[in-house]
Amino acid sequence: MLNKLEMLIALSKEQHFGRAAAHLGITQPTLSAGIRQLEDQFGVKLVHRGSRFGGLTPEGQRALIWARQIVGDARKMREEMRATRDGLSGHLRLAVVPTALTWASDLVCRVNQTYGNITFSVLSRSSTEILQMLDDLEIDAGLTYLDNEPLGRVTTIPLYQEHYVLICRPDHALAGQTNVTWDQLATCRLCLLTPDMQNRRIINHQFQSVGAEPTALIESNSTVVLTRNVMNGDWATILPTNMAEFLVGERDLTMVPITQSPPCPTVGLVAPHQEPFTPVLQAFLDTARPLASL
Repeated sequence: MLNKLEMLIALSKEQHFGRAAAHLGITQPTLSAGIRQLEDQFGVKLVHRGSRFGGLTPEGQRALIWARQIVGDARKMREEMRATRDGLSGHLRLAVVPTALTWASDLVCRVNQTYGNITFSVLSRSSTEILQMLDDLEIDAGLTYLDNEPLGRVTTIPLYQEHYVLICRPDHALAGQTNVTWDQLATCRLCLLTPDMQNRRIINHQFQSVGAEPTALIESNSTVVLTRNVMNGDWATILPTNMAEFLVGERDLTMVPITQSPPCPTVGLVAPHQEPFTPVLQAFLDTARPLASL
């Protein structure tokens, strides 16, 4: 039963029989047969079929909720039994918004210092992708914005608030100022994160609050690309202080604080609402809580 429920979850995620089968490492006929067996067991139609995948039926959507819960609980039970047998060890999958990657690295290192048998996968993803990956059981936790867009039913641990700086070359017109305002930045040649990133939407809102629009001539989902562009030309970018300090480092760049009205965006951990957590995830969250700098 569990493997068939995992098929339903994969099909919902991929929205395509072939891609779902490839994701699971099985053939498409095996996937199709598994879904039909689920339908026979439940006595309802779960999937709209035609020449291609047509989505889940209302019954399929309801079954998906149960599938995620049952598969998630089964995985947690396996992890707890393994921890009882072998001690606290395992693998934790973490997805992080690009502007919080330095925080994620610090947190992972701190956990590893205490629990040396826990390994990690850390992925850079947008806030929307992080929530979807939690739903699809593809990650164990995320590091994302907590108060700007709906999160749904998740457990949250606030860690810090974002403050922004302008990154520019020392010969930039604004480089010598103690601080700058959002309306001063409206005429800058900016390179910014792409619009699908929540950080970009927050920055757009800051500009709109002073009746301005940012001139983003270069967009990227990589903060490294943004910083490199600033080094190579008459560009400037806007990043949170923690990320800016890491990227600027010893480079010949200048950081200028941006005058910011509260409330500042809150960044923190999100995890599935279901408890108990696996021992590994519980250890991770317990390590994170004392780091909150709010």
